Amino acid sequence: MRLEDMMTSEYSTLKAADSLRNAVRLLRNSKRDGLPVLNADGSLAGIFTKTNLYDALLKKSSLDRPVSDYYNRNVVKISKDLSYGEVIEAVRRIPVGTGVVVDNGERVVGLFTKVELITSLFKEERLLNTRLNAMCQAMHNAIISVDDVGRINFINRSAGQLFMIDQDQVQGKYLDKVLPGLDIQRVLETSLVEIGANYTVRDTTTLVNKTPLLDNGRVVGAIAIFQDITELESIAEEMGTVKRLNQTLQTVLDIGYDALVVVDENGLVILVNRTFLDFIRLEEEAVMFRPVSEVLQNSRLHVVVKTGIPELNDIQFIDGKPYVVSRLPIVRDKQVIGAVGKISFRRVDELRELATRLEAMNSRLAHFQEELKKARFKERPYHFEDIVTINPDMQSLIREARQAAQGLSTVLISGESGVGKELMAQAIHQDSPRCSAPFVKVNCAAIPENLLESEFFGYAEGAFTGAIKSGKKGLLDRADGGTLFLDEIGDMPLSLQGKILRILQEQTYERVGGTTTVRVNIRFIAATNQDLEIKVREGSFRKDLFYRLNVIPIPIPPLRERLEDIKPLVYAFLSKYNDIFGMKVQDLDGEALAVLSSYYWPGNIRELENVIERAMNFSVEETIGVQNLPPHLNPGYRPEVLTDQSETPGHRTSIINGMPAYRLEREEKERETITKALLKSEGNKSEAARILGISRSWLYQKMNRLGLE
Repeated sequence: MRLEDMMTSEYSTLKAADSLRNAVRLLRNSKRDGLPVLNADGSLAGIFTKTNLYDALLKKSSLDRPVSDYYNRNVVKISKDLSYGEVIEAVRRIPVGTGVVVDNGERVVGLFTKVELITSLFKEERLLNTRLNAMCQAMHNAIISVDDVGRINFINRSAGQLFMIDQDQVQGKYLDKVLPGLDIQRVLETSLVEIGANYTVRDTTTLVNKTPLLDNGRVVGAIAIFQDITELESIAEEMGTVKRLNQTLQTVLDIGYDALVVVDENGLVILVNRTFLDFIRLEEEAVMFRPVSEVLQNSRLHVVVKTGIPELNDIQFIDGKPYVVSRLPIVRDKQVIGAVGKISFRRVDELRELATRLEAMNSRLAHFQEELKKARFKERPYHFEDIVTINPDMQSLIREARQAAQGLSTVLISGESGVGKELMAQAIHQDSPRCSAPFVKVNCAAIPENLLESEFFGYAEGAFTGAIKSGKKGLLDRADGGTLFLDEIGDMPLSLQGKILRILQEQTYERVGGTTTVRVNIRFIAATNQDLEIKVREGSFRKDLFYRLNVIPIPIPPLRERLEDIKPLVYAFLSKYNDIFGMKVQDLDGEALAVLSSYYWPGNIRELENVIERAMNFSVEETIGVQNLPPHLNPGYRPEVLTDQSETPGHRTSIINGMPAYRLEREEKERETITKALLKSEGNKSEAARILGISRSWLYQKMNRLGLE
């Protein structure tokens, strides 16, 4: 709505020369408080109002005198193009009761008074109310509006149908009595919006948004909007059940020994298990919804879909080798809707070899069961003597760890996965005065974040729903008097780091839901395979906690930096698995040792142990050869992780002066790093050791080995 829609287009005009008598007659006939006065060219000169007439009469002026002596020349002109909001604002500013409406050429096109504004306001209000009511009645959501004391003043059709109430009968009633438990009164009292609250009445479940209606900051009512989710909850529950069934089915398929593939009525692959993907050497996204004949060589599953005839224990050649396969149609309502195929994991010629090996493995089974039984009841603790090494840096590190074991300071063990961080932690504990007290390990990455706090601190009686009635002691209680080993400390959430820092500093804590302070006496050892300094800079690890943990740093070098340890480690693993398997494998040949010595070992000592265990399983001689080693150790293998662009791990490394080339490069980089630290510290070796994050004694060892002294 614009001003031209509200103004009066029927009006009379005066000329400056018109008499007062003529002005009186026109004012009386038009029933206006004022009339525009025009110039000879028709442009607006001013306005003659009843007030001007009264002034003339008080002066006893003759009615024959012209209006030019009395009309207002400072007339209020208003553009006809003003919007509804602009008109209201203009009326607030204009002190007079009548304004003259002009067009863009300043020509008079109408009159506008505050009476017209009020009349237009009423019209606009009726129109808005009609539109709003129509919109609310047409909405799918249920809407109920109340006044400032909670009485219903509007309810739409959807609300009446949803809650089975008559719209006319509930008008003026209190909403909290019509819909018990809704508590609209709280919204009126607090003026707070409540979003997404659950509300159930008469087996109808809804989501409700409750919003107060404010006028100049005062609550004048509230509105509640309901969305029926009864059907959605039922659908969500059914979908959750289907999802759980699918997950269960996929898990069952994945643990199956045979390769399984399912196709639909068009012969397209719709389901496979992990064994099948490994068998065809493809990932799931490469096979799903493709014709099975393109995925599996010589497949007949699409034929079984058409014929509906099962094919059991058939021989199918894949890559020129025979496999035992079975194909079954999937039938629903007497219609074939797909087929499932099963491929024996072993080829026909492998079944004979499998039978021979089963007989040999039976002789080891009894020994396995005995060893597992011993392991369940007792796990032998590790000591420093169990750390196998001839590497000078590692031996120096063990000497430092032995010395640190005698104190109470926190130890931070760092190193890649598989280097033996837990073994080092146990050795420190066993060599310490606390060796007879508990050694409690917690993997910070394995416990869900929402359980970490209760696992660490325990909880008091009734701390939360589902808690044990008598409460529960946590890891800190179990480690009291002994050592708590925080493995994978870099994955501890920030929310828990501050509380762990307090325990490190004060040795006190409160259980979850408790109010009593518990005092403990614990030695902390932490381990990480991440660079905590980088995590500190990124803001994902607290700086104060890092410095509190890093009192005695023990950085364990990866296996690729101490290749001289491979041979003694191999013999240690041979001895271990000879006892477990009941075998007598005594050695490995020179070529196999060379392969092991040239490999990059991304999995470190743990990977080496797995390689030896596998080799012994496939060895029938007393000496392990290259043929017994895993395929990925072969020279042509390329693992994904690379240390730098100059060398590909897994390849046999070139030998320079009896030493692998990358070891020479590593020592050169190490020499360069230490030299920079010495320059930065101006020759102060203690400061250089601090910059490098190692002990001074270890710095001396490295400088001596690298010829820097």
